Amino acid sequence: MKEIVPAPPAIVHNQQAAIQALFQQHVVPSYGRFELAFSHGQGSQLWDVNGKRYLDLGGGIAVCALGHANAEIADALSDQARRLVHVSNLYYHEPQGRLAQQLCQLIAPGRVFFCNSGAEANEGLYKLARKFGHDEGRFEIITAHNSFHGRTLAGIAATGQEKVKKGFEPMVAGFRHVPFNNLTAMRAALTPATAAILIEGIQGEGGITSATPEHLLGLRALCDEKKLLLLMDGVQCGHFRTGRFQSFQRILEGVPGGEKFLPDGIAMAKSLGGGFPIGAFWVREPFADLLGTGTHGTTYGGNLLGCAVALKILEVIGRDRLADHARHTGEFLKNEIARLAAAYPTVVQSARGLGFMLGLELAENIPAFAASDKAASIQFVNRLHEAGVLTIPSGNQIVRLLPALNLTRGEAEEGIRIIESVVAGLA
Repeated sequence: MKEIVPAPPAIVHNQQAAIQALFQQHVVPSYGRFELAFSHGQGSQLWDVNGKRYLDLGGGIAVCALGHANAEIADALSDQARRLVHVSNLYYHEPQGRLAQQLCQLIAPGRVFFCNSGAEANEGLYKLARKFGHDEGRFEIITAHNSFHGRTLAGIAATGQEKVKKGFEPMVAGFRHVPFNNLTAMRAALTPATAAILIEGIQGEGGITSATPEHLLGLRALCDEKKLLLLMDGVQCGHFRTGRFQSFQRILEGVPGGEKFLPDGIAMAKSLGGGFPIGAFWVREPFADLLGTGTHGTTYGGNLLGCAVALKILEVIGRDRLADHARHTGEFLKNEIARLAAAYPTVVQSARGLGFMLGLELAENIPAFAASDKAASIQFVNRLHEAGVLTIPSGNQIVRLLPALNLTRGEAEEGIRIIESVVAGLA
């Protein structure tokens, strides 16, 4: 007998709602999450659980150096995992030594300590500064307003943003903040207890604000004069994001005296592992032996998997000339954002940044955003989500573009087209 009743439709499960319910029931609610749940990716493309495709210009907040589901990273992880996963730092292994060697070759002679995150890398720098100044009773570290140095107790004390400190008082002692790019204020803030100065080459969470060449050179001279350590947080702005390994190398290109500039310590993470958790800090001679045996440690830092991935990422960046690519394609993106600012001044105010660390600064008082109490940056990012592009808010008025270093020119052009469509709609 022929079937005349059609088969019932398949039951459609709301997978996103189910995932969100799991989080609401079981995950500490410490993040303000967007209403998106992702299932898989490839390169700079991501797909949510409903099958919608997104162009990822946020890069996991400057983490996904080679994009998503990179086959060479997967192979490096698999190959290493089949040989050895973990032996602890009681023993030697080649990948950690080779990675330290390559990082020193990219910066200058010194030594590297490996950890698991940017916050941990900065914690190591705080301990380095205290060890450096201990015998003279010096312990203070001066940082900048609008800086961001992590979410640990010392990290929030170091951070020059009050919003991260609320509810966690009293702060860890020994941190004070001065205006960024203000050498006069920095000099005035020094006391007999000051041991170090810590800054970002480009403030990421603070709105894509770059240190000026004059400020960097002035800080180096000040630290030499006062016998202080000059420390740099390169967690977000480092690892070739600006077109050079570290942002200060790009900022000081062609600047008289810039070729001699060198910090005393640099924190690294994010793109170092391309999504696999690994952090590090480099210390130059003659301070590289300050943290001797027993003074600092971590269980997972410098583990074989993380080092194998970081080595592969360095290999691919060099082989494919991704630093030059970030520089040139980043210049294209920045010029296009500047074009949008000229064409739509009621929506876009300016373009900021270098390479693939860019900021789109929104105009004040965009009428379409007036009805909501959410920051303009959040509202703009949500509109881009609807259009199929991922970006990262920074403060109230800045939207960050932190894409994979291998973002193609075609993908960059696609991103600009979509961003312009959203801007035009708001205008």
